[in-house]
Amino acid sequence: MNEFRVEKGGRLTLPPNIARTLGDVSLRVTSSSADHLLLAKVGGKGVVQMAGSLGDIGIVDLLSFFNMFRKAGLLYFGLTGGSKTLYFQKGELVYASSSFVEEEIGEVLYSLGKVDREVLQGARQLAGGDLSLGKVLVEQNVITAKDLWAATRSQVEQIVYNLFTFQEGSFAFIDTPLEESQVVRLSMNTQNLIMEGLRRIDERAVYLQKIKSLDAVPMATGKMPNDLDSVSQKMVALVHAGINDVRELLRRSGSGEFDALRLLSQLVERGVIVMEEAPTVAVEGVLGEVVTIFNGVLVAMHRVVSAKNPNFRDEVSSFLRDLPQPFSYVFRQTSLKADGSVDGGRILANLAGLEEGDKLRLLSEALSELVYMECIAARRELGATESGELVKRVQDVSQRVQALIGKHDDE
Repeated sequence: MNEFRVEKGGRLTLPPNIARTLGDVSLRVTSSSADHLLLAKVGGKGVVQMAGSLGDIGIVDLLSFFNMFRKAGLLYFGLTGGSKTLYFQKGELVYASSSFVEEEIGEVLYSLGKVDREVLQGARQLAGGDLSLGKVLVEQNVITAKDLWAATRSQVEQIVYNLFTFQEGSFAFIDTPLEESQVVRLSMNTQNLIMEGLRRIDERAVYLQKIKSLDAVPMATGKMPNDLDSVSQKMVALVHAGINDVRELLRRSGSGEFDALRLLSQLVERGVIVMEEAPTVAVEGVLGEVVTIFNGVLVAMHRVVSAKNPNFRDEVSSFLRDLPQPFSYVFRQTSLKADGSVDGGRILANLAGLEEGDKLRLLSEALSELVYMECIAARRELGATESGELVKRVQDVSQRVQALIGKHDDE
């Protein structure tokens, strides 16, 4: 939570992260009392009618309220790790957007098994401006227009359903008519989405108890009941083909994560599939040494900068999600630990399949990018003098890593 004081004379200095988000704008007081102050941007998208913190007022309360009173506008959520915006038209949800990487349309298509990583990466390089990623994929005949519509609907559902996992955060409702481009006709009923979201949260926890982990390894037992439907049969066939973790099995099933989890848990319950612990990815050798060296700097950065900016870890996590390829692939499904370090085992698992030299270079480049971003944040929060020692340590790390790479190349 950002805390700051009103200085003598009424001067108010916003925290850097808020100032960057707002940009150079004029603000007006929308609402105030002895206990709060609400500022709104002059000339913004619309009128901020409601704002607050999630807690006693929950996701269900908010969605039900705007549905009941047939509101039109944008409901924004600021959450740990990202943000989401829901678009309402006459109380019904017509679209949703999200900054969470797993809820981006390309990732949704990937999770549904419609595209592979290489094709998706190529399409992203062509997308931009008026040419959306979905349109690029359709024009390249990678997916059909029907596939894109179904993925867009799945994307909106996923954005809403995942909202129910958050108990903390902020929200704001902006009363504004929606532009035609913001209205996607998905035939979605807000009350049905609420009920389905609540059901999925409860049932997903039950499914995961049986499956153990998305990193677990599914193994076929040889048992094959005669009453399995075609989707379950496909899942068993994928296991026989050697799918090495649950996450990839869910993707390749093409059913969407929740429905695939349900089917997999049923197969486990019936003894058709058993789950084995995921093998530990050893963080050793020169790759492990590189991770250890960089983690030393990341921990030091986190300790010092977080003392000035408690939201530093969230900012870094957001940075990891927004990295371009190939760095985003290196940090895929990776989050910062409590001490600011990264999970070397998860990163090395992401690099599996590459040549050792390519692994080493990509690993060092990705971690260098992360450390460079943290250096910029350190200078901003601490000033040039106070951050000098940390920056010097980063320079020493770069030299040590370059020496390791050179030694590895010589061998």
